[in-house]
Parts: sequence; C-alpha cells; structure tokens
Amino acid sequence: MKARKICDRVDLVGAVDWNRRLFDSLIPLPDGTSYNAYLVWGSTKTALIDTADPPMADVLMRQLEHVKYVDYIVSQHAEQDHAGAIPHVLEKYPDAMLLCSPKAKDMLIDHLHVPGGRIKTVADGEEISLGDRTLKFIHTPWVHWPETMCTYLPEDRILFSCDLFGSHLAVSRLYAGDDPHVAEAAKRYYAEIMMPFRKLIKNNIAKIEKLDYGYIAPSHGPVYDKPELIVNAYREWTSDKVANKVVVPYISMHGSTEIMVNYLVSSLAEYGIDVQPFDLTATDLGNLAMALVDAATIVIGTPTVHFGPHPNVFAATHLANSLKPKLRYAAIIGSYGWGTKAGEQIAALIPNLKVEVLDTVLCKGLPRDEDFANLDALAAKVQEKHAGLA
Repeated sequence: MKARKICDRVDLVGAVDWNRRLFDSLIPLPDGTSYNAYLVWGSTKTALIDTADPPMADVLMRQLEHVKYVDYIVSQHAEQDHAGAIPHVLEKYPDAMLLCSPKAKDMLIDHLHVPGGRIKTVADGEEISLGDRTLKFIHTPWVHWPETMCTYLPEDRILFSCDLFGSHLAVSRLYAGDDPHVAEAAKRYYAEIMMPFRKLIKNNIAKIEKLDYGYIAPSHGPVYDKPELIVNAYREWTSDKVANKVVVPYISMHGSTEIMVNYLVSSLAEYGIDVQPFDLTATDLGNLAMALVDAATIVIGTPTVHFGPHPNVFAATHLANSLKPKLRYAAIIGSYGWGTKAGEQIAALIPNLKVEVLDTVLCKGLPRDEDFANLDALAAKVQEKHAGLA
C-alpha cells in the first residue's frame, strides 16, 4: 500500500499483511493483519510513530524513500510487529532520535540491539514539539506489555493507540466507520490479546478519556473515525457485567461426551440460556476466546485419556485460564472407560478463573438415565445462578 493521508499533516504508512494466518505461532489470523506506522509532519520536525514487522520492513522503507528527514522515531511498544523495522529506519536517518517509555529502553536494546545512545525516554504526560505540532505521550502499561504507551496529537485530535483498540484485519480501506466486520475483528483481538489485562485496561481507558480526540489510530487494523464505537465496546468488554451465556468447549473420542454435551445444550436452551458449544477438533480458538468475553459460565467436556482430560481439552482449559475472562461459574462433564481423574485435573488447571465450580458429571461408558438426570440437575443449577446475574 502507498502512504495514505489521515489529515494534512498525518500519513498512514506501514504494511498490510494480507496472507498472514498465524500470530506468535499461536493466534489465528483469518483476515490477515496490518502493521500501522504514522508519519507526523510538523513545521520544523518530522516524527515516525512505530514501524513494521521485520519481514515487511521493505514495504515501510519504500514508503520512506522520498522522506528526507525523520527527527524522531516513536516506539510505542517494543514487540517486533511494531518495532522490528526500527534498525532499518535508524540506519536511513542517522540523526534521528528514538523515543520510548523508560521500561521500553532495555527491551529495544535486548530485542533489536538498538544502540542505547540513540534512545531518549519520555515520561508519562511529556510533550515533544514538532514546531506547529505536538506529541504528548501517555503511558498505558500492560496494554499489553509493561512498557506500552500511546501518543496524542492535540492539534489534529488524533490518538495513536498502539495495540489498544487494535484489530488483526487486512483491509484496503482507511477508516473503520461502523462496519460490523471491523467490530468483530476488534472483539477477537481484545479476546485473544487484551482480555488477561482487563482491569488494567479499564484504568488506561480512564486516562485516554480525558483527551479530546476525533480519531483513534491503532497499530493494527483501520483507523477509527467514529472512536466512540470502539471505546464504548471496550467499556462493555472490560466491565464486570456477564451475559446469560454458557460456553462449552469439548472433545468426544467415541461419542459418549458428545451425547452428554448435546443433551446439556438442549436442557440449558429450555431455560432460555444462550449456549455455544465448541468441538475442539474443528474450532478456531479465536472464536472460543470471543465467546468467553462476556460468558457467565464455562462447561468443559472431556473424555478420559490415561486417567486425565484429553490433551486438546487440557490445552483449551489452560488457554481459558490464561485469558482470565470474567466467568463466574464452571462445570465439568465427560466420560471414562475404567477410571478417571479428569475432573480434579481440570479444576486444578483454572486457578486464574475465580469461578464457583457448580458440578462434575462423569459417566462410565455410554451415558445412562441417571447421567441425563444429573445433566438436567446441572442445567437447573446454572439457570438458578444465572437468574441472579446483575
């Protein structure tokens, strides 16, 4: 993509990665992504905010071919998808100074071997003049690393938000508008990356709400020209409010666990509860993460493999524990052949989920009438708990 103007003094540069399908060797990218960088032209100085992932550094450098001077390079986040091309930019502009938060300095030295003498740290609230333009730095730790910060351009009312409010989305359009596809991508991004830091994000949103911004320019995905939409969504996602929803990740080896899951889904539906089952043999884990954003209850379904849960269920449970969604209740269902410790082992996997474990329903072989009765009782217990949701 060529450089595109957000306004007279600000260009969106960077790279659109149309074909990337996995991030951090973990996160599915069904819609690709982008590595947004921004050129801010002041009357006396020019700043480049962030860069691009190393494999696409050449795309960024082509956009900078005719830019004679860059005085400041702002590193809002030291992770490689933002900072990876910094060495190339520093080489092209030998007089440029790299600006970052104090915690980012050592990270940039360690991760990218940036010379320490090229780095100037900026304090929370500090301002740098570009002549008739000003960059104000707002430290936003744990969104989603400890060194992250945002940059505010008051003259053009633009908040460069780094990973905050981002979306892994490769698109040719400049602005998000009110496109529901962008909103869904942003929710996926929040679920997969931001959700573990929900309470800290609430504090950082309170800081940026004091600013007068008309645009939010994240480091991934399109620019928000209706910023209230994404900020309101984040307020909802980071709130303590949960929905009347049950998420059921499961695997079935010989059919018994799937029979139990299908029966429980039907029983819960009779109570008017929204239920989302996820067969882990065919599930995009990003969809599971999105479902966990506001769910009240998780029910984990597993067969027994050598006395414990199926390895894929183990992995999904570990993921849910790492994401720290605002779940309130949990339950475990499944089957075994001759013996099992799956229930105890799964319960031990979720210490970060401050949930009440409602029940464990495990059957030997194919489920019988008493097992179905126990599932009905579990559904009734879930309905009773959900009836008291605030």
